[in-house]
Amino acid sequence: MGATAGPSTLLTIERILESYSVEKQGLKSTYGLMKLADKYSIERIEKACERVFSYTPRPKLKSIQTILKTGHDKLPLENREKESSTRKNDSAYGFTRGADYYGGNDNDN
Repeated sequence: MGATAGPSTLLTIERILESYSVEKQGLKSTYGLMKLADKYSIERIEKACERVFSYTPRPKLKSIQTILKTGHDKLPLENREKESSTRKNDSAYGFTRGADYYGGNDNDN
């Protein structure tokens, strides 16, 4: 199923298999992913696998199931580069109070 469904599905299957130390556990999750094809279309599964990689490099079957149930696979993917460029202007520590909050720069006297 992975190779015929698309590159994101194939990568998802590979990452799931890599994440388990016991091969049978990984196979159980990949069979679960294949079973989703009975309920959802191959295209939706591919989109869900594509989306799960926008959240994490280590996908889980449960994450893909949630994406499919909520319909997030049907939404367009946000442009991560655009988000990161707008965040560059933000402080790395979140909200930081400036000098005005503490009474300005006149506190040195």
